[in-house]
Amino acid sequence: MQQLTDAHIGSPRLNAEILLMFVLNCDRAYLYAHPERELTPEEELRYQEVLARRASGTPSQYITGHQEFWGRDFVVSPAVLVPRPETEHLIEAVLPLAKALPHPRIADVGTGSGCIAITLAKELPEAEIYATDISAAALEIARTNGARHELEARIKFQETDLLGGLPSDYFDFIVSNPPYVGESEEDAVQLEVRKHEPRVAVFAGPSGTDVIERLVPQALAALKTGGWLMMEISGTIAARVEPLLRGWAEVKILPDLQGIPRVVVASKP
Repeated sequence: MQQLTDAHIGSPRLNAEILLMFVLNCDRAYLYAHPERELTPEEELRYQEVLARRASGTPSQYITGHQEFWGRDFVVSPAVLVPRPETEHLIEAVLPLAKALPHPRIADVGTGSGCIAITLAKELPEAEIYATDISAAALEIARTNGARHELEARIKFQETDLLGGLPSDYFDFIVSNPPYVGESEEDAVQLEVRKHEPRVAVFAGPSGTDVIERLVPQALAALKTGGWLMMEISGTIAARVEPLLRGWAEVKILPDLQGIPRVVVASKP
């Protein structure tokens, strides 16, 4: 753990435990129930290797290959953004409205690991769901997660830029966790995000709104009248996103638990 502390890794004890569980292929209950367990020479070597990777800034999720989201396990790799708790606010915004429809049609744009599409498919058994990504490598991870959660027959994975090739006037919901960090903010982004997470999933032009500026008119065409566009954003770009939705109905920006603007919702008039 000292190695991670010296490298200024946040939550060093938690990271050390996660990596130890990974090396031993055990859960936390086993770890705590067997404090006397000594590592074999092979396990000790492996543990030191993964600690060194984490100390260098590699996210623990890329080392273990897994991350939890909405209480479910997802495979991750450097091809996809690591799912984060903040994105669960997007799920919370969608579910109450989608559950009011018998067969909601949903597109998850920039699906990455597939965590949003898969979570919605699990929570909405009657939904028809599309998941798009411009990255073939990301879609491979999303499809893997779809198969692991036995949803490959319910989610239509499509390699495309945003909503390209999807039907018009068709969807009840378009949801997205798009890249929304401006290149001008790069120095303020955590080093491990800058170095290790896919740049295309993090940065969106100089101001951070380039992708959203393209997505909004495409969503307007793809949604049914009364359909909803819901996107994860940051407080940095919230004031610049609202004008992009001029002419939409019921535009709201929902905060996360820290009061930071996190999800923007708008209805097609």
